[in-house]
Amino acid sequence: MLSEDLHEIDFLILRAKEGKREALESLVRLVQRDVHSIAMRFLWHPQDAEDATQEILIRVITGLAGFKGESSFRTWVFRIASNTLLTLGKKRMEQSALTFEEFGDALATGLSVAPPLETHDISEELLIEEVKIGCTHALLMCLDREHRFAYILGEIMDLDHREGAEILAITPVAFRKRLSRAKSRIVSFMTSHCGLIEASNACQCRLRVGAAIDHGCIQPKELLFAQSLAQTKRFPEVLQAIRQLEETRRVAALYRSHPQAEPSDTFMLWLTQLLDEMPDLNSSTGQFSTFTS
Repeated sequence: MLSEDLHEIDFLILRAKEGKREALESLVRLVQRDVHSIAMRFLWHPQDAEDATQEILIRVITGLAGFKGESSFRTWVFRIASNTLLTLGKKRMEQSALTFEEFGDALATGLSVAPPLETHDISEELLIEEVKIGCTHALLMCLDREHRFAYILGEIMDLDHREGAEILAITPVAFRKRLSRAKSRIVSFMTSHCGLIEASNACQCRLRVGAAIDHGCIQPKELLFAQSLAQTKRFPEVLQAIRQLEETRRVAALYRSHPQAEPSDTFMLWLTQLLDEMPDLNSSTGQFSTFTS
């Protein structure tokens, strides 16, 4: 999460408004990972997340001239992200999203003794990691958009109620209620079904790999989430620590344990080109208003 010194951020904002291109670039690169992370959790599919992140960052750039500092820069950026994501047309995962009841029924079927690794030239650990992240992200789709965003902010990103309320333009009381409802549904479901949260539950990631491949939920040659074998090998130790927490805290800890989702090379090329194609703000004709709507 964004953790730069607040004075440094204020300085970058001031310099960007003065027309300093390097400062604007620093601000954009400072927030792009957090924005992408929110979009990934909200939309599930990496391509949809990258498309949304592009739109959000463009809005940040074009709106920076109007940023008055009445909230923190992070809050302002996250508010732009919320306004963008909450008003998007339905993306691919939302179009096929299940209710909690339907999701539970799906998890109760298709368990296998072991994943069919003999037909796939890929590490078992990576396939299990793909199931773990893909499944827990998909569970968020059971929440409506407002409750999903509140859960991402309040539980996964661990923002306080005041900042969460400011981002969503609701009262702190309303945010707490929205977060409480979302948390109750997610925790109740995971405690009852997920073998990561309760070891005695039938649904184990390793046993879901075969069904996930058969149903096309996992493409072994094109994994969406599992990228680091080293990360997967560390997870058993992380899981042991998660299971030692109080029951209500385990689910959020599991989500927070997910590796930071990294944008694709294509996205990073787009971002570089966007910044490169900006007018020279240090020239006598370059004005920051060039980027305002």
